[in-house]
Amino acid sequence: MELPEISDYTRLFLEDTPLLDVRAPVEFEAGAFPTAHNLPLLTDEERHLIGIRYKEAGQEAAVELGRELVDGLPRKERTERWAQFVEKHPQGVLYCFRGGMRSRITQEWIYAATGIAYPRIKGGYKALRNFLLEQIELSVSQLQLLVIGGRTGAGKTILIKKVKSSIDLEGLAWHRGSAFGRHVTPQPTQIDFENRLSIAMLKHRVMKSSTVVLEDESKAIGSRHLPPALYERMSESPLAILEVSLEERIKNSIDEYVTAALEEYQAHYGEEQGMEEWESYARESLKRIARRLGGERYQRMEKSLDSAMREMHGSSGHQAHADWIAQLLVDYYDPMYDYQLKKKEERIVFSGDMNAVIQYIEEITGHE
Repeated sequence: MELPEISDYTRLFLEDTPLLDVRAPVEFEAGAFPTAHNLPLLTDEERHLIGIRYKEAGQEAAVELGRELVDGLPRKERTERWAQFVEKHPQGVLYCFRGGMRSRITQEWIYAATGIAYPRIKGGYKALRNFLLEQIELSVSQLQLLVIGGRTGAGKTILIKKVKSSIDLEGLAWHRGSAFGRHVTPQPTQIDFENRLSIAMLKHRVMKSSTVVLEDESKAIGSRHLPPALYERMSESPLAILEVSLEERIKNSIDEYVTAALEEYQAHYGEEQGMEEWESYARESLKRIARRLGGERYQRMEKSLDSAMREMHGSSGHQAHADWIAQLLVDYYDPMYDYQLKKKEERIVFSGDMNAVIQYIEEITGHE
């Protein structure tokens, strides 16, 4: 029986199709797709041994070793896991790296165990990855962009999340986009970030979004880099400026970098260790920009940060951090923002507070 293949990559991503990834864990960790689940045919060690056999004795010997390694109990256990996935995700598809032998073997074993002809992706992971890279270029050339600017702490990410026709770049990159932007868990790989971004842009393109709203970013968000074509397009796109008072920026910064970040650390590590880890993260983040702050300003902010950490357990709570955050915003981030804004002035098409900018976006996109 000829088992089915699927080559409609666009539909797979538009419909968020569940993907059964049968590559080895090391391959999956290097890069995958948002809806993929890794249930490998071969472990990393088995894949390594087969690779050695292939180099020493050729393909036939490597295939024979592979069958020996997974025969018996390993085959039974792996097939059971695949069968559970198939039952849970009847509309899903499977893939290996190139859509070859590992995919076909998985299909055959699933069919033998369940009678279900579960489809595989033609060309496998490599074809899907190449497709998404091509889609980035197409999306950049076809989508109209509106970039949201504003001072640090203005709430640009808050605005992005309120707007339907937007893409949250910092959410996709899992980083808040500043020296204090690291989350408790790691960023996705560069490949994963690009895949998520390409899918998000593809969905807007297919929906024929008139304008897609993005936050103004540098070339890198944390340690993840925007695709050059997208960054270049953003650098020449219209700019709407979110204007917010310093008091509101301080509040937003406390909410994000103190309250939310601390909750994240405590959820991950537990209450006591989470507090310690968050304090270490805050100190390390400030130290990272010490050279650019200069010795005197750094020492002043460090002293204020230490004082805030002692006081936050008292009646002032997280508001104890207002002083050093205000210094950081005014003395460090604002001068950089003013310098950059001068180079972007001719691109500014609108400026206003949160409600005004959202209303402007709704008018040009037709979305409420």
